[in-house]
Order: sequence, then C-alpha cells, then structure tokens
Amino acid sequence: MLQSSYIDLLETANCHFAAENLSRHAHYATVQRVKISIIIPVKPGGYVAALEPLQRLAGDSPAYEVLIAEGNRPSRQRNRAAAAARGNILYFLDDDALVQADALKRVSAAFADPAVAVVGGPSLTPATDTPFQKAIAWALSSAFGGGAIRNRYRRYGQRRDTDDSELILCNLAFRRDVYLANGGLDERLYPNEENELIDRLLASGARLLHDPDMYVTRSQRPTYKAFIRQMLTYGRGRAEQSLLARSLSFKAVIPALFVVYLLSIPFYTAFWYTLPACIYLLALLASVLTAAGGAGVPVALRLPLMYPLLHCCYGCGFIVGLFLPRYRGGKDDTAPVALRRVTETGSGWQDGNRVVPAAAR
Repeated sequence: MLQSSYIDLLETANCHFAAENLSRHAHYATVQRVKISIIIPVKPGGYVAALEPLQRLAGDSPAYEVLIAEGNRPSRQRNRAAAAARGNILYFLDDDALVQADALKRVSAAFADPAVAVVGGPSLTPATDTPFQKAIAWALSSAFGGGAIRNRYRRYGQRRDTDDSELILCNLAFRRDVYLANGGLDERLYPNEENELIDRLLASGARLLHDPDMYVTRSQRPTYKAFIRQMLTYGRGRAEQSLLARSLSFKAVIPALFVVYLLSIPFYTAFWYTLPACIYLLALLASVLTAAGGAGVPVALRLPLMYPLLHCCYGCGFIVGLFLPRYRGGKDDTAPVALRRVTETGSGWQDGNRVVPAAAR
C-alpha cells in the first residue's frame, strides 16, 4: 500500500513537471516565432538615443533585430528598411524615442490575435524635461489643446481598438506582410504618412490597437521657435494627407477656420461676432487653472501663450498645405537611404565604430 502511494506521488510530480516544461517550451516557441524588426530613421550621422534602452530589454523578449535607416526622407527610409527587414513585425521608433523594458513583449502579445494589423502606444514626456517642454506636453495631452489626438501624448485606459487619432509613428508596429501588401507609407507625405496608411488599412477592415502601457518617453521641443515649426508642419501634413485622400475631416479644419475667424474680427465689430473668441478665452482660462492644480504653476503660466500658438500655427500650416502642397513634384525616388543592421538577438551591438559584445550588455 505504501509502495503504491509512493508510485502515485511520483507520477503526479512527473505530470506537474511535464506540464510546467510544456508551458515553458510553448512560451519560448512563441517568442522565437515572433521576430520583431525595430526600424529607426535618422538623419545622416545623427545620434540614435533610442538604442540605449533597447540594450536593456527584458531577457525574455521576443527575437528582434534593429535597423537604422539614414537619410533625409523619413517615409522613404522606413519603406526601404521594411523591405530589408527579416522580422514578421515592423516596429517603428523615432531616433529619440525611449522604450520600456517590456516593449517587445507587449508588441508580441498584441499581435497574438491574427486580425490585428497595427498596434501602437503613446509618446510621454520625461520628468526631466523643462517646465516649457512640460507645458507643451500638457497642451497636447489636454482636451482643449490636443482634442481628439490627446491620447497620443498621455497614458490613459486599457488596451483597446482604435483609429489613427491615438496612434503615432514614433511608437508604432505593423505586421510586415500587411504593410508591404498595402504599399507601405506614401513617400510624398511627411508628416502624417502613417495616418494615410492607417486610413487605408481601416477601409480594408484591419484591426488596430492602442496599448497605453506600450509607451515611449520622448522630449518635447525645447524652444518656441521649434514648437511653432512643429505645429506648422503638423498642420501642413494633415492638409496634404487630406488632399491625397480626397477626404476632409471637419475636426481637422477647425484650427484653420479659427485662424480665418480671428483675422476677420477687425472687420466685424458686432458683439455677437466676438462671442466665439470670448468662449475660447474662457476655455483657455479653465484649462490654465486645471493645469495649475495638475502640473504646477510654472507649467500653467506658459499655457496662455502655448494654447493659441498650438491652434493658430496648426491652422496656418493647414491653410498653406491646402494651397501649396509639397508633394506636387511627385516622389523623389533618387533620395539616398543607407541601411545598417546594428544588432540581432544574441549578437553584439554596433553603434557607429563602437561594438558592445552581447555578454557585456
């Protein structure tokens, strides 16, 4: 009887051990099946800060490679790197986008559903940024400033189905076969090239996800000049995308209409005509007071100028893009792109002339 119980105990232990081994092997098999090609465009000779956190990824991350695409045409750089990639998932980062240690595991988990074609997360402002940069971040992530796109700049909610309003190319992953089958990014566009591709994917019935925990940290523009240029470029890119798609979203036009309205106020002095401007000022004041409690006085004091600059510069850029689209010359198929593969799972890291052995990471 005692011998029989002992045998039963051994058999039970063996079953548990086998099940645990099977689970572990299944996990590693899944990890190895998914290879992620991390693609980072950069200007020739530019510093790629994004490589630093990639060298500290979790040890059980899926297999991956890192491709640097040097050039002056980001859309073309990403397309050329995608064509050369060896992975079945393309994960696009900007050269200054700093990932979290579990980033690749989150990307892999999202694509476990074969219906998912795209997954992305927000771009958050690091705590080390200046009050000026934090004011930009607050403006972009607020309902009054960022509006429908504010979730690109804040960590909010759970992983969910989404559209282009919550996705941003500095932290965005695609299935490679879907990306290539749809022609990749339209190289005539920059920025907003990802929005144009996402619109096409949505029209085809593809599923897109936003994962707020799959975030990167990325500093905001450091000066007013850089911020103004950024907003002008964003507005112009949205207008050019609208022209190419032959589709105009009313919410995208609102900043441009607001600019036209402000310019017309001196010619229409009736009180009722100034009501929208008064409502805008009240909304601005409410947003500033909210920021004072949430982000602090140094950030809030910058917002009375930051909000109008955001809205008006975006609107001006949109107007310019409608009448003077940069793509009229067509694609520049001669723009040079230099690709280099700086690492693969298990190999050393090459960073310019410096090589970091795998064992030293």
